[in-house]
Amino acid sequence: MNSKLDIIKAAKSSINNQGQSILKLSDFVNEDFKETVELINGIKGRVIISGIGKSALIGTKIVATLNSTGTPAIFMHASEAVHGDLGIVQKNDVVILISKSGNTPEIKNLIPFLKKIRVVIVAISGNKNSYLVKNSKYFLNSFIEKEACPNNLAPTTSTTAQLVIGDALSICLSQIKGFKEKDFGKFHPGGSLGKKLHLKVKDLLNKNLKPQVDTNQNFYEIVDEISKKMLGATAVLKNNLAVGIITDGDLRRFFSKNIDYNTIKAHDIMSSSPIKISSEILASNALKLMNENKITQLIVEDNNTYTGIIHLHNILNEGIS
Repeated sequence: MNSKLDIIKAAKSSINNQGQSILKLSDFVNEDFKETVELINGIKGRVIISGIGKSALIGTKIVATLNSTGTPAIFMHASEAVHGDLGIVQKNDVVILISKSGNTPEIKNLIPFLKKIRVVIVAISGNKNSYLVKNSKYFLNSFIEKEACPNNLAPTTSTTAQLVIGDALSICLSQIKGFKEKDFGKFHPGGSLGKKLHLKVKDLLNKNLKPQVDTNQNFYEIVDEISKKMLGATAVLKNNLAVGIITDGDLRRFFSKNIDYNTIKAHDIMSSSPIKISSEILASNALKLMNENKITQLIVEDNNTYTGIIHLHNILNEGIS
């Protein structure tokens, strides 16, 4: 154990090494990159990505990103390809091979079989003179000068560079396809991200009671309604239309005034012209509206009819933020 190691200095050195190397990658983006994006965008098949070791792990991440942004992709491990998995590759596919050196035995063994299938091969490699690059139609350069590893051995900066190239491909493809938020939502139905893209206000309203008073109800009835419905507010209705809202905060501010509560009606306390939303809008958009206006409740109204109140906590409890 190196007891004299300056851990903070070592960590910053690693981060700086990778950061500077990644920025230099933009110098390698050329016509090969452009034509690769255009090729993949126009194919009828899929993107097959293959690699070995740490490059294989990066390949699985790139596949995941491509799939989630609208480009069908499959990972094929280079060592398993020649033992049956090569059947994954079809003639309309594009194969991306990832290798820092471009000379690993598994990659070199795989290339002749891919050429027999006559698929286009794209290389992501840091070695422009490698066997892989010389046998690929397109070369995406992931060259780095030095690994973050102090011995310049463990794949660190090189694999980060491969990942960044893959992400750049994915983003360019998603943009050229016109991939929008609604499309992204189709591939992410689960978890907090899925909820953010799918969950609507109406999906949360059925969990709530429906607090409401009319404009002439008295102070004590208002307090009772807010307490029973537990949303910290009540809508004030006139002809089934919400004309105002009364919140806990409105009541607290009213308590500080020297007024006879027995004479007070809802229209005396309410905030008129409340912000209203449709139950069809996304819960994430309702949250954004609350944050912008620094409020915790919104009145929900559909077809000029009061539907209920959505509370900030209804949305946050779903993991949306």
